[in-house]
Amino acid sequence: MSLEPKIKEAIANKKMICPTCKKPILKYDKYAETIDSVREGFNIDTVDSYGVRVTLICANEGCAWKERTEYPMEYVLEE
Repeated sequence: MSLEPKIKEAIANKKMICPTCKKPILKYDKYAETIDSVREGFNIDTVDSYGVRVTLICANEGCAWKERTEYPMEYVLEE
């Protein structure tokens, strides 16, 4: 369920694009998976939703763009 391998692959393949300079994003930081709601009780163990938060960093020369997002795959350029 983790998106971290997909983020690493998109960055390595230069498919994650900076919206400011339109060049490939070079780094990411502070990856975290989140669970929004958990219910536990007598024979009940329910997780309502999963999500991720990650800081994407352009790091190209002359571009200071960086964003903390819950939707990192929106920056992946589809071929």
